[in-house]
Amino acid sequence: QVQLVESGGGSVQSGGSLKLSCAASGYTYSSYWAWFRQAPGKEREGVAAIDSDGSTMYAHSVKGRFIISQDNAKNTLYLQMNSLKPEDTAMYYCAADRIWWELLPRYNYWGQGTQVTVSS
Repeated sequence: QVQLVESGGGSVQSGGSLKLSCAASGYTYSSYWAWFRQAPGKEREGVAAIDSDGSTMYAHSVKGRFIISQDNAKNTLYLQMNSLKPEDTAMYYCAADRIWWELLPRYNYWGQGTQVTVSS
C-alpha cells in the first residue's frame, strides 16, 4: 500500500525558510511527484512538480523562491521554501502518480499534509 508522509512544516516569520520532506513507502517505481497547498477557504493549488527525468515546474507565485527536488535512493521528495511570505501560509501536501499531471490536482496518491504558517 502506498503511503506518503510529509514533515518539516512549522511557523516562520516573513522572509524565513523551511524545508518540507515527503517520504514514500510502498512506491518503488519511477513516478512523478508534486507539492500542493491549500489555504482555508481556497482551492488546492499546485506549487511545484518534478518529472521522472528531474525536470521541474513551478507556480508563478513561488518561482524563484521554492525548489523541488527528490532523492530516489531514499524515495523522498523535498520542497525548499525561501523568502516566505504570509500568503504562503497553507497546508502543504505531496502527491505522486505514474502519470504526469504537472500542477493539476489529479495525482493518485496524497499525503496527509503539513501546516506552514508565515507571520508578517
